[in-house]
Amino acid sequence: MTDLWTDLLACVDLREQEGGPGLRYTGPNQRLPYHRLFGGQLLAQFVQAASLACPGKTVKSLHALFPRAGKTDEPVSYQVERHHEGGTFAKVTVVARQTSGVVATASVSLHAFEEGLDRQTDVKVPEVPTDEHRIGLDLIPWETRSVRSLDTPGAEPAEFDLWMRTPSVDPQLAPALTAYATDLTLIGTALRPLEGVTQNDAGTAFTSAVTSHTVWFHRPFRTDDWLLLRQHSPLLAHGRCFGRGDILTRDGSLVASFAQEALLRFRS
Repeated sequence: MTDLWTDLLACVDLREQEGGPGLRYTGPNQRLPYHRLFGGQLLAQFVQAASLACPGKTVKSLHALFPRAGKTDEPVSYQVERHHEGGTFAKVTVVARQTSGVVATASVSLHAFEEGLDRQTDVKVPEVPTDEHRIGLDLIPWETRSVRSLDTPGAEPAEFDLWMRTPSVDPQLAPALTAYATDLTLIGTALRPLEGVTQNDAGTAFTSAVTSHTVWFHRPFRTDDWLLLRQHSPLLAHGRCFGRGDILTRDGSLVASFAQEALLRFRS
């Protein structure tokens, strides 16, 4: 049985497909005990498809929509349409399809690295939690730590700080791997203020599904050093929840941000 880390690396190694209009890529699906394609896989493959279509540039923002659940037993085909490609910026649309139809779409902006003024608001970043705060997140195949828990049934603030560090890996994969990780814990963060309900109650107390997800990349970075995903959910209303977060290095450098809206429908 292939380990989850090797499995994920194989998923982001997209191959170009022959035939048809535009640029087309495909890659294998993760082998997970999950009833549908994990949205993080689609986000990671969107990043890779856009990057392959525009060599010399890196993804600076990605906005994805998920109109229907993907099937785990069928590869996803990614079709890229270039809307603009200049010397510095590029804009593309990526459509993810299976035989059932479109499972996700993404609008992606890319940027060639350039020097310039670099400043940000000072951010206080705590020390990385000790090894006793290591936690297991089933879909993330690398080390994660947190001093909080998404599985606490008591009412807590809708905030969650997650530290993560991958094995040694090519830094060019950092945007794809990070996009993958941002899809996992925002719904659980939105649930934290609710007494007696946690993310483990999915399918019984509530139904959830991500409907849209956006990631912005601000600076080059690595994932094989510690990153802090600092996230919160300011709103849960009308059958939906909304959450957002920042990704920071140990020295407080803001390298990425993300936001997500999801269906969150409780059973009466």
